[in-house]
Amino acid sequence: MLSQSESPTSTTTTTNSSPNPKPASDENSSVDDIATTVEDSHPPPSQIPLSWPPDGKITLDWIQDLISTFEWSSRNVAPSNFSSVLPVSVFDSLVLSASKILHKEPNCVRIDVKGEDSSVVIVGDVHGQLHDVIFLLRDAGFPSENRFFVFNGDYVDRGAWGLETFLLLLAWKVFLPHRVFLLRGNHESKYCTSVYGFEQEVMAKYGDQGKHVYRKCLGSFEGLPLSSIIAGQVFTSHGGLFRSMEATPSKRTKGKKGRKVVLKPDANSLSLGSLEELLKARRSVLDPPWEGLNLIPGDVLWSDPSMSPGLSPNKERGIGLLWGPDCTEEFLKKYQLKLIIRSHEGPDAREKRPGLSGMQEGYTVDHVVESGMLITLFSAPDYPQFQATEERYNNKGAYIVLEPPEFDTPVFHTFAATIPRPKVNAYYNYEDVIDSDEELDLASM
Repeated sequence: MLSQSESPTSTTTTTNSSPNPKPASDENSSVDDIATTVEDSHPPPSQIPLSWPPDGKITLDWIQDLISTFEWSSRNVAPSNFSSVLPVSVFDSLVLSASKILHKEPNCVRIDVKGEDSSVVIVGDVHGQLHDVIFLLRDAGFPSENRFFVFNGDYVDRGAWGLETFLLLLAWKVFLPHRVFLLRGNHESKYCTSVYGFEQEVMAKYGDQGKHVYRKCLGSFEGLPLSSIIAGQVFTSHGGLFRSMEATPSKRTKGKKGRKVVLKPDANSLSLGSLEELLKARRSVLDPPWEGLNLIPGDVLWSDPSMSPGLSPNKERGIGLLWGPDCTEEFLKKYQLKLIIRSHEGPDAREKRPGLSGMQEGYTVDHVVESGMLITLFSAPDYPQFQATEERYNNKGAYIVLEPPEFDTPVFHTFAATIPRPKVNAYYNYEDVIDSDEELDLASM
């Protein structure tokens, strides 16, 4: 496999949010100690509590106010008082406006990029690391008419600010719906968010209104598209490639007449799926186990690359597929693409994957084939913020910029974690919970 430094079609630009990047979280402090453990020398923003624009139209100034307010409140407001910063009424208006846009988008969004002054920024997993997301947006340049953004899923869970992160990105989507694209990650599901912290985070921040807020978030997750094709050159999705349903035999379950048909995957008959099948898939289902028409979304969200040829069940995760370089070549060649960019694997996952590069720089080039490349992109530095061991990965995050005229050459930008970070605890039991890249307990779902 071609290494990152040997890649003939990539340039690496390193940026740092701090000259001495290191972990800044304190796992011994309480989530309600933010106001006393971390002080901010800046006065509170004048617009607290945030209000919805009277005409219902989000502006760049409103988003900038949202950013500054979230930054300040993360350091000065206890999570239990978050509703005094962002009232539920404002949350409802934002999520409703974004959901109306998202639910109208197809499973595979085609992004038509033209012009010598246009560029596309692609972002991998961010996992509630609000301060790193804000740094990334400022470093890359805010979305604009000439600067497109594609976010590749996993906005929530593990980090302490999944709600703020997701709401900020929804605000950008409402402001620039044809320039900002939010794809679905496997953590945008009821199962993952109940295990890895987002549900608990929402309940801590909204209390009695938490169930309402969480339910609305799940509804907006259902609207997130599964993939994108950028400038006819680049395919992006959170997990990766997917199976063909045409090669999967169907069996009708025994019992009453008219009961649903359940499609059982046959490992011996797996073949690569088509974009036509992807467009027809049901994306509203939030949780595994996927079966029948939901198999394709399960693959798109949970699959991983392999150095072994062919398609096979992803036994490590218990869901999705593993696909080899031959499948990458087949998919690229069939649709005349140059790149597949996926996310889904951080440094913790990659250390368990023999034959594939680690994630210390925030990206890896996994397959180099005749038609192009497969890249894994991860945008959460110093991940995970909370873990059971004292040893941390201290990984960098990365984002990719695609530039004219062809938009098919990735320019990698790596960055270190933003410090100091407010001191908080995790919202999930990180000492006991299984990693999301390990086999899921499907029987408990």
